[in-house]
Amino acid sequence: MKLSSHLRNFLVYLEIEKGRSPMTIRNYDFYLTRFIEWGDDPDAEDVDDDKILQYRLYLNRLEDPKRGLLKKNTQNYHLIALRSFLKFLAKRNIKSIAPEKIELARQSVHEPVFLEANDMERLLDAPLRTDDGSILQARDKAILELFFSTGMRVSELANLKIDQINLDRDEFSVRGKGDKVRVVFISHHARHWLHEYLKLRKDESPYMFIRHDRARPSSRVSKAGEESKEVGPITPRSIERLVHRYAVMAGITKKVSPHSLRHSFATDLLMNGADLRSVQSMLGHSSITTTQIYTHITNQQLRDVHKAFHAKTREDEE
Repeated sequence: MKLSSHLRNFLVYLEIEKGRSPMTIRNYDFYLTRFIEWGDDPDAEDVDDDKILQYRLYLNRLEDPKRGLLKKNTQNYHLIALRSFLKFLAKRNIKSIAPEKIELARQSVHEPVFLEANDMERLLDAPLRTDDGSILQARDKAILELFFSTGMRVSELANLKIDQINLDRDEFSVRGKGDKVRVVFISHHARHWLHEYLKLRKDESPYMFIRHDRARPSSRVSKAGEESKEVGPITPRSIERLVHRYAVMAGITKKVSPHSLRHSFATDLLMNGADLRSVQSMLGHSSITTTQIYTHITNQQLRDVHKAFHAKTREDEE
């Protein structure tokens, strides 16, 4: 049977049995449709080593007119989707190439961008140094403090609802990648500014962070002149823009994004003695390998060993 005849069942399987998000399902549909169209919709049993090799070569040479060649991680997303699809077929005794024979492209390890303590303090203080209305100052201050306190992903923060957070407690649950739930912890600074922001709100939106008109920061007014009760959540893209805005205001030369604040959260914990497994849990990483990207810049023990034992002979000669 043609691969296309199995695709819909696979996407349903991802949604029902694996609990994947709508975005993940759309991405898998896109990646697999690309493979099926490239291969002229082959039969499952015709997908062999040579076809996979030719497909990898195709991905490596595929060029977007605006973005250029596909990055290695994007190529890997295609291969991961294909590997998952083949595992699905194998479970149903549909003969094809063994999924484990599909190897991923080798990627260079990128050092995470994080902020030093002084830069972070200036960034966190930036919303209070604007001419924006008090509700915008409180909202943006709360967003930055919550990022640094919890290490949340931008999509998690944008979708956060008021009833998820109990301000009488210093923790709450968040649903992250793969529909996994983890506990995050609120600093007293974050709790204070969340409370201040909510005191200024006049709407009935269930979302923790909502859009506000900078020209009319205290409320949103409809054409009829009545205050709107239904206000949508702030978008991840808007959060990215405000983080960049405050980084520029703070005089930070690094390219700062919400993910930089997530990196800063993890780096701060490790530099102050937290163990890697605990940080893995707080970040919601499935694998400890993902968390290990921070160790080469935060290993205090190695720094102490170097300081204690390096070039001791030269010091004795002085």
